[in-house]
Amino acid sequence: MKKFMTIAALGVALTVAGCGKSENASGPVKREAGNWKTDVKLVKFEVPGMPAEMKDGMAKMMEGASGMDQCFTKEQVDKEDIAAELAKGPGNGGECKWSKKNIAGGKIDIAGTCTANGQTVDMAMNGTMEAKKTDVTVTTKGKVPTGGDMEMVMQMTSTHTGPCKAPATT
Repeated sequence: MKKFMTIAALGVALTVAGCGKSENASGPVKREAGNWKTDVKLVKFEVPGMPAEMKDGMAKMMEGASGMDQCFTKEQVDKEDIAAELAKGPGNGGECKWSKKNIAGGKIDIAGTCTANGQTVDMAMNGTMEAKKTDVTVTTKGKVPTGGDMEMVMQMTSTHTGPCKAPATT
């Protein structure tokens, strides 16, 4: 079940890392440099045979990712490349093969198969991306080690909240 939790967290990691740039004919949609706040909402989480306390733990993990502030400098947003991030796939030696990768005109529509820790899942990301806001729904489907089909749907919304905050001094 630990492997499953890793793969479920993959969608969060990919989306947070990758939703920065969109290629289209009129030039890429760039995120604005500054402070971004990300909220994660677990829309659906169905895993046959998973104990309620593990489901609760997963929901808490998602809530824990909510409200996360990240500072992006001008240099970071200029270098962002969502296509390259998506090609890398998850960490820990995992990889994704995308059957659909449409990232243009402020829209994100991606689907494919990702493998991590010997487990394969189908993943889809759909949403919008603007200079000051991204809103992406990540759907992950796969088989659980105990048998049966798992489905998880998360909504991630990132909003530009202004200039980067000065680091807190302790």
